[in-house]
Amino acid sequence: MKSFAYHQPSQIPEAAGLLAAVEDSKLVAGGMTLIPTLKQRLATPPALIDLSKLPGLSGITDEGATITIGAMTRHAEVARSTLLAERLPALATLASLIGDPAVRNRGTIGGSVANNDPSADYPAAVLGLGATVVTNMREIPADQFFVGLFETALRDGEIITALRFPVPLKAGYAKFKAPASRYALVGVFVAQFAEGVRVAVTGAGPGVFRVPPMEQALTQHFDPSAIAAIKIDTEGLTSDIHAEADYRAHLVTVMAKRAVDAALA
Repeated sequence: MKSFAYHQPSQIPEAAGLLAAVEDSKLVAGGMTLIPTLKQRLATPPALIDLSKLPGLSGITDEGATITIGAMTRHAEVARSTLLAERLPALATLASLIGDPAVRNRGTIGGSVANNDPSADYPAAVLGLGATVVTNMREIPADQFFVGLFETALRDGEIITALRFPVPLKAGYAKFKAPASRYALVGVFVAQFAEGVRVAVTGAGPGVFRVPPMEQALTQHFDPSAIAAIKIDTEGLTSDIHAEADYRAHLVTVMAKRAVDAALA
């Protein structure tokens, strides 16, 4: 691991200034992705900016029609939240399935969303619920946030401060996980709102994506049978040592049906 400068700012403007001023610097939230990357020398940033001392970035708040979660809130806090268990249990369930206890007690929701790993769980919830990503500069709708492989709409000097989730009528999440990493080979988040249904898939391709045919079918009839015959096109899906594209395409339908079952339960 190469040497680097280390900063631990106490205010968001200070952190944003450092991020913009030091080219190729990296933010550190939980460090669950960044630290292994540094150890393997896959990244050699000249400076790390630790967000752990910034005030007001943790916690879960009920705001009626929405629930706001601070960017530095740990996965374990989301998983065991009594508020989420009552108002948005699918999100708590999703958090409980991330990694292992060590990862859940260190990793943060903001760090996961900013990293946008193609097999991470949270992007499916953010896109599936139509959440809003709140930064120190602006608010970004989920449909505009995830751009590509490990790529988001975040600008230079922009830091995620919170995520705002609309509370659905029903929601469910199901994933088929890799046994070693517990990352999603395929994970599907389904959310029913008064105006319709959203279906978001992680793990199957180079980034999280929605499935309009399933959304239309479930809007008409919110039941697993409504999507049982829907086939997913394999074009653009991931093929690797863990699973071929056609297997992932099959898993999307299977996990979507399970997610609907979970929502109905």
